[in-house]
Amino acid sequence: MIQKLIDKIQKTSAPIVVGLDPTMKFIPSAIKQKAFEEYGETLEGAAEAIWQFNKAIVDATFDLIPAVKPQIAMYEQFGIPGLIAFKKTVDYCKSKDLVIIGDVKRGDIGSTSAAYAVAHLGKIKVGEQSIAPFDEDFATVNPYFGTDGIQPFLDVCKEEKKGLFILVKTSNPSSGEFQDQLIGGRPLYQLVGEKVAEWGENCMGNDYSYIGAVVGATYPEVGKAMRRIIPKSFILVPGYGAQGGKGEDLCHFFNPDGLGAIVNSSRGIIAAYQSAAYEKFGEANFADASRQAVIDMREDIAGALAAAAKKKF
Repeated sequence: MIQKLIDKIQKTSAPIVVGLDPTMKFIPSAIKQKAFEEYGETLEGAAEAIWQFNKAIVDATFDLIPAVKPQIAMYEQFGIPGLIAFKKTVDYCKSKDLVIIGDVKRGDIGSTSAAYAVAHLGKIKVGEQSIAPFDEDFATVNPYFGTDGIQPFLDVCKEEKKGLFILVKTSNPSSGEFQDQLIGGRPLYQLVGEKVAEWGENCMGNDYSYIGAVVGATYPEVGKAMRRIIPKSFILVPGYGAQGGKGEDLCHFFNPDGLGAIVNSSRGIIAAYQSAAYEKFGEANFADASRQAVIDMREDIAGALAAAAKKKF
């Protein structure tokens, strides 16, 4: 699956993943009204609105991007109907040949970890049938339990040729409370990065591992250090746009081959029409605003990488 991600990044010239993290405040009133007329102001109505919103965003952007990243909590809050909307979103994105990064941030040990891995990346045996429950291509994972928590995911990844993005240095302001703590004079995130490299050695594609890391765009110097520690792993980079990350902050996350990173933007794309930069599109044309936001993000990243390359020569 890592090779498909690489191929699609190269085809689109867009190392971008669109975070499908819908909230009701992002969804245009016309979509909500139609869903509520059909299902009432219920969890089913909310889930239908989310699904229709996602579908419109995907239809407007799928030809520009390699991947999407639905955040499962945004769906779980609407109960079973929300999870059905999550699954419909995953399946629809697959029909558009997009790579799916399930932002699930799972973490446990033993049979529980194995169950999480099967649910999102593997297959479950039901009678004589093997069925893929959610069937994402990658999943985000919390490494706090160490190898006991990660190994069940690695086993499924090897079997299914799927991948992980392991939390290393996240973009939130309080991440340093734990992640920056010094152990033997080195920050914890560097030690986690070394484990990512170790785990990834046994899950290699052609040039890159199936096992990647999450490192926030808000910490570009950390990205520079992590790029040295995990040269064969992709870095999923949240924090672009709404959280303050800019194209110029991203250069260190990439390898000299122009690969090695994929940058996430969620509300900066899916709720673009609500921002001053794209308000001209209006609520009725929200999906067109999202498309333009993707184009602008692609150009921002490409310009920053080109400028960084010139500085080296």
